[in-house]
Amino acid sequence: MPSLNEIRSTFLNFFERNGHRVVDSSPLVPRNDPTLMFANSGMVQFKNCFTGVEKRDYVRATTSQKCVRAGGKHNDLDNVGYTARHHTFFEMLGNFSFGDYFKEGAIPFAWELLTRDFDIPKDRLLVTVYHTDDEAAEIWKKVAGLSDDRIIRIPTNDNFWQMGPTGPCGPCTEIFFDHGPSIWGGPPGSAEEDGDRFIEIWNLVFMQNEQFEDGSMRALDMQSIDTGMGLERIGALLQGKHDNYDTDLMRSLIEASAHLTSQDPDGPGKVHHRVIADHLRSTSFLIADGVTPSNEGRGYVLRRILRRAARHAHMLGAQDPVMHRLVASLVRQMGSAYPELVRAQALIEETLKLEETRFRQTLDRGLKLLDEELAGLPEGAALPGAAAFKLYDTYGFPLDLTQDALREKGREVEVAGFEAAMAEQKAKARAAWSGSGEAKDARIWFDLAESHGATEFLGYELESAEGQILALVQDSAEIDSGAEGAELAIVVNQTPFYAEAGGQVGDTGLIRTDTGLAEVTDTRKVAGVFLHMARVIEGHIGRGQPAKLEVNHARRSAIRANHSATHLLHEALRRRLGDHVAQKGSLNAPDRLRFDFSHSAAMSAEDLSVVEAEINAFIRQNGPVETRIMTPDDARGLGAQALFGEKYGDEVRVVSMGTLAGSGKGADGATYSLELCGGTHVRRTGDIGACVILGDSASSAGVRRVEALTGQAALDHLRAQADRLHEIAAALKAPANEVTDRVRALADERRQLAAEVANLRRELAMGGGASGGPEAKEINGIPFVAQVVSGVTGKDLPALVDTLKQRVGSGAVLIVADTGGKAAVAAGVTEDMTARVSAVDLVKAAAAALGGKGGGGRPDMAQAGGADPSKADAAVAAVETLLEGL
Repeated sequence: MPSLNEIRSTFLNFFERNGHRVVDSSPLVPRNDPTLMFANSGMVQFKNCFTGVEKRDYVRATTSQKCVRAGGKHNDLDNVGYTARHHTFFEMLGNFSFGDYFKEGAIPFAWELLTRDFDIPKDRLLVTVYHTDDEAAEIWKKVAGLSDDRIIRIPTNDNFWQMGPTGPCGPCTEIFFDHGPSIWGGPPGSAEEDGDRFIEIWNLVFMQNEQFEDGSMRALDMQSIDTGMGLERIGALLQGKHDNYDTDLMRSLIEASAHLTSQDPDGPGKVHHRVIADHLRSTSFLIADGVTPSNEGRGYVLRRILRRAARHAHMLGAQDPVMHRLVASLVRQMGSAYPELVRAQALIEETLKLEETRFRQTLDRGLKLLDEELAGLPEGAALPGAAAFKLYDTYGFPLDLTQDALREKGREVEVAGFEAAMAEQKAKARAAWSGSGEAKDARIWFDLAESHGATEFLGYELESAEGQILALVQDSAEIDSGAEGAELAIVVNQTPFYAEAGGQVGDTGLIRTDTGLAEVTDTRKVAGVFLHMARVIEGHIGRGQPAKLEVNHARRSAIRANHSATHLLHEALRRRLGDHVAQKGSLNAPDRLRFDFSHSAAMSAEDLSVVEAEINAFIRQNGPVETRIMTPDDARGLGAQALFGEKYGDEVRVVSMGTLAGSGKGADGATYSLELCGGTHVRRTGDIGACVILGDSASSAGVRRVEALTGQAALDHLRAQADRLHEIAAALKAPANEVTDRVRALADERRQLAAEVANLRRELAMGGGASGGPEAKEINGIPFVAQVVSGVTGKDLPALVDTLKQRVGSGAVLIVADTGGKAAVAAGVTEDMTARVSAVDLVKAAAAALGGKGGGGRPDMAQAGGADPSKADAAVAAVETLLEGL
């Protein structure tokens, strides 16, 4: 009996032998179809190949595509566990031709694989074709020898596939297996077709037409093939089972659940085990593909699946979280085919444990409330919508979880009442927003959030993606279209653009549609809605259009490097300066980073050097930058630092980087940097390249600021510094390694020369030396010398005054200087004369005559300034008059 892993390999190997490229499964979050919540078929990743928009280096492909149907229009969640073939997660085997072979190739491939490689009896197979597709019917007769009664013509859309209301489409042929008359049911198209006797195992789609809005069709220039065969369904057939949950892979997960809960896998709790096994796959693969639990979009679907699984584990009597303990079993079964499970195992386990732990804390109270509500209702009556909403609003029970719980009791929910209660809550939230003091024009973003939900951010994993334009806003009003030159805000359902937050600037880039191109100059976020601030640069952009969103890769890479370097810088500062260091602000831009932190003193050159060296050591370590999801309390319990300016909800992203080894504060192997952060980061620390600290400055009282460069900007800075060094070396005619000594020598020489020049200037101003200059005259018994000089500065005057004081021996001196358009004056009094006269009084008198005010100093030495050096003689006369009056 072949295992599901062997069946998958047989399928892929068959088509590889027949010229097909084995292509890895695309992620569950579609990269090229904004209308889909999750990849739900094998053709999703090839959509643009079928339309001719994208060309690849192969025209034949085969895949085993992971799919999820648990949200939006493709939602099998309610039936999972209760039927034989419904799943939230499944694998779709497929082969594809992009303009290569068509019906005459696809049908023989299918028949050969089924009847030879899978060894399915030919007489147990029959097919359906679209009622007008004579070509397919004839090929079936020729290739398989099927009689007319085993080629059933179906006139409905069951056998005509369409990508959408317009676009590629075409007939299909479905292959059925007959389980025999012992099982009730009739062939497709009959009144008993809903029975289980005839089970569809493969669908071959022939994309041969293009449909237009008026309903007309034309033949496609490139006719293609898209097939899909559910691995679980064909696996059950080849393993002789009639239930997908009895296949080897699903059975192993069911038995693992039974072992952990100590419950019989086939006993009364059978449905619970099946739900857990199915939901384990969907939740694990979603987390591995970057989806995290949240209250919006894909994250909310993930949370719903997790909580549904948690309730079923609770029904089995489990007292502790179960799901995370089953991940190892899943990895053993599917890790070789999907290595992303292996890489993300720790993240999956941690996320599942966190979610189930949090939900179990409220599960008992929620179920108790449900029982109390039911106790007051007549037998079989529906649960009032208000009660269901209370379960949702207070305990986090999604509506479908309440419906699932009631299903086992034979009851339903009054859905209309639930929706009315939900609408009332939204109205209250809207009123609260209106009265919150926000800008009036911001209400439009709340309206959009209420109408369309929060924008889903894809940028942790992607830099380009497709989205659907939900709104165009110009001057606080919605518009239908923006023409070339228009400046507007573009709102989409999902985006790879990061909106400014936590110090990281918003992304820039391009948004393309079939009719136009817009340049995004900034990205912001209001009420959960991402606003792509843009200018239409070609054609026009319209509401409702699908769009290709492309982040400026080089700019994003530089921002990521600066952001990750900021985390390393924060930790390096804490280790160098002390645990008091805490972030007080930051900027992570493409050209630089800025980090403000609590610290009172300036950093020394040695401090900056040590911090820079430590950052670069961890960059060279090139360790992975890892993200985990946990509660804020758990994160802080691990020692994670909270970043300034971030708002944290019930769950946080914890970013870790760097590993300590044998030194520092942590034990060997401990994480170096651990911070709460919602921004984007490099994959490995080596992606930062290098970090250069430019300097440290004061930002505000008790807050210092460090600025730094990373990556190419850091290298450019170092290159510029090196170029300047070589220029200096060339000017000095010295080797670069001798520049420092040579500059010191020049500086010393300059100081000596400056001192000599100052002495010469003073001597010249004083008439050539200590013996030159005017003679003292006695005024009122006080020897007085006054001299008017030029070619000196105000700083030279004290030395000149001392020279005159030494010359006069006892008395008072005055120097008035023309300093180049301004006047400076200084007065001195020998120690023995300070009892009679003060130098301060003398300069005040002189300054007034020069057009100045005030003056200050000591009784023996004082200085002042003036506006008019031509009044020097008047200044001297004013001082003489003052002395005469003493």
